[in-house]
Amino acid sequence: MVFNILKTIHIFSVIAWMAGLLYLPRIFVYHADKNIKKETSETFKIMEKKLFNIIMMPAFIFTWISGLSMLYYIGLDFWLFMKIFFVLLLTIYHFICRKWLLSFANDNNKIKSKFFRITNEIPAFILILIIILVVFKPF
Repeated sequence: MVFNILKTIHIFSVIAWMAGLLYLPRIFVYHADKNIKKETSETFKIMEKKLFNIIMMPAFIFTWISGLSMLYYIGLDFWLFMKIFFVLLLTIYHFICRKWLLSFANDNNKIKSKFFRITNEIPAFILILIIILVVFKPF
């Protein structure tokens, strides 16, 4: 029963976290537009801050807590070490997004929108690898 509750929390948290990891850089794409108006930029700043602080951070925390808690029930296999490695990569990406968010918040962004269009695909690719590991447990 406890394991199923943890798994439910974990799945919900992962979905919310991934939604943020995919959406925040998409906002950055439009925020990085050199022709953006000040009023629009201020709106993007509010959207970015709320997305990160209200959705992404709690989802990130619950993903890690529930995931690590489930280890008690399932133990460690090699596939799980690999999954944790990929989740660590997503965690690094999460905090890089925070760095980018702060540069926009301080009107200090120097990165072009094309960069954000490309980096926006990183979490989707990592998620595919994680899903393959979870479903097939190949190792």
